[in-house]
Amino acid sequence: MMIIIDATNLIAGRLATTAAKQALLLEEVSIINAEKAVISGDKTFVFARYRQRVDRGVHAKGPFIPRMPDRFLRRIIRGMLPMANTRGREAYKRILCYIGTPEEFKGKETFKVIGADANKLPTVKKVTVGEICKFLGAKWNEY
Repeated sequence: MMIIIDATNLIAGRLATTAAKQALLLEEVSIINAEKAVISGDKTFVFARYRQRVDRGVHAKGPFIPRMPDRFLRRIIRGMLPMANTRGREAYKRILCYIGTPEEFKGKETFKVIGADANKLPTVKKVTVGEICKFLGAKWNEY
């Protein structure tokens, strides 16, 4: 069975934990509108944190932080999985993220992630994954 999650205005961390749990339960997980997921916090501090993460280390050895929103969100989900085990690596292969909504998912029912809506945050300070990726240097055509 396939689960489709619309990431529009969802908190990225809570979305990631739900997606990771479903993938560990042998479900295929597809996340659409990855660039519209939200990370809470002041824009300057969030940008500084991710700029420091990208600049850390050596270019040849990593850590490698992707700049495209779909891969960026998938990297967040990867942190929620036990990648040292075969079970975690297999679950990671079952997770797909997309920028925008592909044709094959238009009109299909999406899974609701309970408690992940960004409107319920106690603060109004939030940044979308797309804004972070553009700050880091990503280039993609928005729909």
